[in-house]
Amino acid sequence: MKNISKVAVLGGGGRTGKYLVNQLLENGFSVKLLLRNPDDFTIQNSKIEIIKGDAINEESINLLLKDCQAVLSTIGQRPGEPMVASQATKNVLNAMKHNDVKRYVLLAGLNIDTPFDKKGSKTIMATDWMKTNFPEIQKDRQLTYDILLDSEIDWTQVRVPLIVFSDDSSEISVNLEDCLGEKISALDISKFMVKEMIESGYIRQSPFISAI
Repeated sequence: MKNISKVAVLGGGGRTGKYLVNQLLENGFSVKLLLRNPDDFTIQNSKIEIIKGDAINEESINLLLKDCQAVLSTIGQRPGEPMVASQATKNVLNAMKHNDVKRYVLLAGLNIDTPFDKKGSKTIMATDWMKTNFPEIQKDRQLTYDILLDSEIDWTQVRVPLIVFSDDSSEISVNLEDCLGEKISALDISKFMVKEMIESGYIRQSPFISAI
């Protein structure tokens, strides 16, 4: 994936997304953002292009991916609104095919289950809590994983525990079976997602990452 120069970003206006945008810019990439409220976005850079639209709108996603070589998503569920994760991923996959985009890296919680998991007691407890308290969000996020599995594209779903919104950086654990730590900084998430976009070490896999 060395030929990536412009990256489409979903969720770039969110708390984690802003770290991701800055990380992409620091690494020399041009960034194309889909934002519902562009006027609220404060990062200014000549390498940023903004598209006004919504992730659950297929036309918006298709416009976003035009002329990009990869897609990164930190999109989260909006309170009181229709489920976004699975529909956004469906739209992304269709637009990737239409625009010949090969790479998709997206952020998810540790509550997603895969057939390869060997979750420990803490990760199981966090997963069960999510299933009990936010069943619709949990169902939608799990459906997203199933949609990815059925696709033929090079995706990586990054699963994380509690996100700390700081510039702190530490050594991280990457594990395909269990989440070994209880938190991770938004900066370290962003660094990992950009690195994974380029190096493709976890193609069609869902690694857990956490601070050691």
